[in-house]
Amino acid sequence: MIDPQQFPEALRAHLSTLAQDMAAHGSAREAPVRAVMALLGDRWSTLIVLVLAGGRWRHAELRRALAQLSAEQAISQRVLTLKLRALERDGFVARSISSDVPPRVTYWLTPLGTGLHGQARGLIDWVNAQARAIQAARQVFDGGSG
Repeated sequence: MIDPQQFPEALRAHLSTLAQDMAAHGSAREAPVRAVMALLGDRWSTLIVLVLAGGRWRHAELRRALAQLSAEQAISQRVLTLKLRALERDGFVARSISSDVPPRVTYWLTPLGTGLHGQARGLIDWVNAQARAIQAARQVFDGGSG
């Protein structure tokens, strides 16, 4: 717990509330709040969720779509598999494996994943709406260059 006496009185209530919230919902590395926020901030997971919101995708189709949409241009099969497993572990993605030879693996968002998509889409829309203000702040910070 934080020592409130270390901070100005105006910040004490805020920090106390924040500390209580973190204690209640987890501040450990594997706590859902930390893990999901990290997931949303990584290079691929949010884009995967955005693409999967379109329906069911086979692994190869998903990989091609990500390559076309991403600034990085390509995701390795290994990284895609790791990201999908992480999303599946947290209950955001489901998969099925057919009995065909070779097997067909299909991925889609679960109801929990659909909820995450809605929240991520809302944040993306907010950032896009604030793009000019963000760019202006960057220019001021960078000394007017750019």
